[in-house]
Amino acid sequence: MKCTHVSQIQQVTPSAEGCEECLKTDGWWVHLRICLICGHVGCCDSSPNRHATKHFHATQHPLIQSFEPGETWRWCYADEAFV
Repeated sequence: MKCTHVSQIQQVTPSAEGCEECLKTDGWWVHLRICLICGHVGCCDSSPNRHATKHFHATQHPLIQSFEPGETWRWCYADEAFV
């Protein structure tokens, strides 16, 4: 499937240096993702709290990018497709 949301991508500023919610609760993460709509930084689905996916469900912001050094891939939750 092809992503139909690429026109929504914004220039964003990261909301935190790590997972925003985990930093507030002394949680931990495996990898980080940044929302390409608002800049929210959340943890990946391999992390215990899956905050990036929870952010999508709470806001319907469909697009994320890896926030790991050297990684540039993007994912659309709504279309379940790489961008």
